[in-house]
Amino acid sequence: MEKTISAEERIRRAEEIYYRRKANQSGIRMPSSQVKDGKEKRQFSFYKKMVLQILICILIYLIFSLIKEANYLFSEDVINKTKEILNKDINFQALSSQVSTFFQKHQEQFSFITDWWSNGNNHQTNEQENGESNTEQNTTETNEVKNNNEENESQETNNQTTGIGGANTNEEVIATASEDSSEKTQMQIDAQYIKENFDIGLPLQGQITSRYGKREPTEIISENHQGIDIGVDEGTSIVAAMEGKVTVVSNEGDYGTHVKIVNQDITTIYAHCSKILVKEGETVKKGQQIALSGNTGNTTGPHLHFEIRREDRTVDPELVVSWAKT
Repeated sequence: MEKTISAEERIRRAEEIYYRRKANQSGIRMPSSQVKDGKEKRQFSFYKKMVLQILICILIYLIFSLIKEANYLFSEDVINKTKEILNKDINFQALSSQVSTFFQKHQEQFSFITDWWSNGNNHQTNEQENGESNTEQNTTETNEVKNNNEENESQETNNQTTGIGGANTNEEVIATASEDSSEKTQMQIDAQYIKENFDIGLPLQGQITSRYGKREPTEIISENHQGIDIGVDEGTSIVAAMEGKVTVVSNEGDYGTHVKIVNQDITTIYAHCSKILVKEGETVKKGQQIALSGNTGNTTGPHLHFEIRREDRTVDPELVVSWAKT
């Protein structure tokens, strides 16, 4: 019976015949080790694929392990921050007011850029069209005539709008008021916006021991104070200065035990408390008891740190709420 030969055996024999014929043609006897090189190469390729598959399996296992252990993506801080961003409402009216105020403040700068651009274009036009000097002179004369006419009209308008004894009319008063409003700082604009659109009161009665702004820093006291400190006995009742939703109740950080209440783009913060009486996600009303004062976090004594923010900007509470001066 004829013996069955595998495909690999046939390939090996074919390679041996090939190398033998090649050796006979060159007159050199080929060693058997070189005849077996083809088979060894195929074995090496097989092992290489096997190692590659093992490495891929290890990589997949590491990826699943990292995903399983990556609790940070679903931590409480990330979830609270996401909720806080989603709860924010964009006030387009306030945004347009800010843009308008910005352009009013920088009107001179923008006019300077416009003049520079127009002067540059005029300079290039003059270099390319030297033969049109007469036309430019005529245009200049026309502009001078127009300017004189405009000055005369403005003088007549001023005479008409000026009352007896040179008193200004209502239009001039309105213009002066608009100029004064353009000179307000961003904090003053934010404070006016809060007073006009939100009802904010006192979280408690007490003496202000540290006001908003710069102060002498120490190991405990920060240099830039972003709120006001109200000195009270520990355990004093704290009420919500405005209605809103409780977004953060925490015991961590320099604020110690603190709570944040958000209403649209306005946030109030009550820090260094001894106990919080509300829960995250709860909606509170203005004047509702939310916490008790304490001495937690980075403090030098029992007090309430009260803070107001519009979006990511802090606002001096004394510009918003009427406080008894101490």
